[in-house]
Amino acid sequence: MALGDEDASVDSITLFVALLCTCIVIGHLLQKNRWFNESITAIVIGLCTGTFILFTSEGKSSHILVFDEQIFFMYLLPPIIFNAGFQVKKKKFFRNFATINLFGAIGTLISFVIITAGSMKLFKILDVGFLDVGDYLAIGAIFSATDSVCTLQVLNQDETPLLYSLVFGEGVVNDATSIVLFNAIQKFDLSNINSSIFLEFFGNFIYLFLTSTLLGVAVGLFTAYVIKKLYIGRHSTDREIALMILMAYLSYTMAELFSLSSILTVFFCGIVMSHYTWHNVTESSRTTTKHTFATLSFISEVLIFLYVGMDALDIEKWKFVSKSPGTSAGVSSILLGLVLVGRAASIFPLSFISNVIQQSQSDKITFKQQAIIWWAGLMRGSVSIALAYNQFTRAGHTQLRGNAIMITSTITVVLFSTVVFGLLTKPLIRLLLPRKHLSNIMSSESSLSKSMDLPLLANGHSADTERGGGSVDSIPRPTSLRMLLATPARTVHYYWRKFDDRFMRPVFGGRGFVPPAPGSPTEPLLR
Repeated sequence: MALGDEDASVDSITLFVALLCTCIVIGHLLQKNRWFNESITAIVIGLCTGTFILFTSEGKSSHILVFDEQIFFMYLLPPIIFNAGFQVKKKKFFRNFATINLFGAIGTLISFVIITAGSMKLFKILDVGFLDVGDYLAIGAIFSATDSVCTLQVLNQDETPLLYSLVFGEGVVNDATSIVLFNAIQKFDLSNINSSIFLEFFGNFIYLFLTSTLLGVAVGLFTAYVIKKLYIGRHSTDREIALMILMAYLSYTMAELFSLSSILTVFFCGIVMSHYTWHNVTESSRTTTKHTFATLSFISEVLIFLYVGMDALDIEKWKFVSKSPGTSAGVSSILLGLVLVGRAASIFPLSFISNVIQQSQSDKITFKQQAIIWWAGLMRGSVSIALAYNQFTRAGHTQLRGNAIMITSTITVVLFSTVVFGLLTKPLIRLLLPRKHLSNIMSSESSLSKSMDLPLLANGHSADTERGGGSVDSIPRPTSLRMLLATPARTVHYYWRKFDDRFMRPVFGGRGFVPPAPGSPTEPLLR
């Protein structure tokens, strides 16, 4: 927060909260607008506010709060990522888990290599200033982090479940991969890169991925066990809600404490909590926690985009590049071009590989869907801003010309991609996926879901079996490795459900959990 007396701080916070409220109201009024969405609205309001403050302060400042990447990573990012895991439709997410990781992890690495190599080659022509190997690698990680919020606000999870789960899942894995890459870069001496350094770097990357995921799962399971065993809600729903919120945040801070990927940790903690813990609390707590997590995530997102709009006019950063505006424009253009090329080089080849692997026709990604996935990953947002500030500023301030150019170029790319690409997102999706096409997708997905019900729920949990009619003994089981590979989504999910029902739910609760207290809420096994 900007230094000053107490009254100035209160004035700044009051204005910022008022702007948040304005963003929410205007976003609601523009809900059905063909062009605008919540992110663009917040950025435009931030730009207008920044311009007003710039004039009233006689060109001294354009914002009322100073950006601190630690505040972003410790307080604003956790609710966004946790809610992403908590609200995800797990069946769709894990059914497309291989493709999501293909796009989110391998695709990010491809973009990282292209952006790093391209910036190394082209920035030297522009005489950007002193940037070492670590800076170029950091640039690759910074601009590999996508922001698919604009596309997700347009896509409907029920109308295009495959497309939504791919865009959503890839966005989360992409952010985690980019941040893991960025953190790994900070830890290594990259002045002399050789094969041993590369192998150590790759090993550290895999280690962070696995340990971060396991920590999130462990915290989620521990929370589920405690709430199931003690059933805190019979005395106080406030306590069980508070425990869920605090344990979710604890998973994030523990990952930071152990130098792991806190994004992956809190994301998988959210998935585990929604699968087990959420079903162990009272019915009123379920409603409260669901809306609380969504609200905190929404406010954090709006606040970030609002600040990005205000910070775009920060006079301190632009002073350093005012003497060479062509260089700044050239760097921004190069980065934008590398983002386009890197994204295309990852999505289209990997989609081809995914389609070759997928046996079911409904799981194959059409060219139009590939185009939307490619488009969804062109926008850069809050993660790119935070990583750029972390690499090229000290306490939110920039004193070196090269660093100032990178900060202003990052802001330019984020603004251009979010506003210009964001404005075209709704028309593009309506052009590529007209309503008639959406209806066909919904009917095919519905029939696919029905065809999968028996093998997925064959362990005595189908609707007919629950009512006492029908038997699942006639369901064909995979009898060979070839059959298993031909229908991996069904069989893997089937065996997971079998393991989950036999070993996990008796210990950790979950759907179908019956609290011991008389009069406590219960729910049927299947919703």
